[in-house]
Amino acid sequence: MDHSILTFLQILVGLFFGILFLQSGLDKVFDYDGNKGYINSVFEKTFLKNFSPLLFILITLLEVAAGLLSFGGSVYYFFTQESMLLLLGLQLSAVSLLSLFLGQRIAKDYAGAGGLVAYFLLAAFGILLFAL
Repeated sequence: MDHSILTFLQILVGLFFGILFLQSGLDKVFDYDGNKGYINSVFEKTFLKNFSPLLFILITLLEVAAGLLSFGGSVYYFFTQESMLLLLGLQLSAVSLLSLFLGQRIAKDYAGAGGLVAYFLLAAFGILLFAL
């Protein structure tokens, strides 16, 4: 097992996104009505109003998949040095963040969108670590 600093950083970033998106995605699953109501209220004055139920389901699936792949891929990578699952998890994390960013911008929640920038940069950094 290679436990270099690079590998350690890759695993840490993966665990971070695993925790982030498993918590967020599973919160949407277990508090479906509360989260769906919030999403509906966010988009009620936008052109996405009629699509918000579908978008809510899609972002929930995307977050849960990103979380499972990031967390599970980190553990798998630690033991096997096979990084495909972790890299896919980080890529899905970046796509999830872009989706959330787009939604925040459309809803004119500029502060919320700005808060996602650091997460996106970390996801991009995590992906970049695999190019080194």
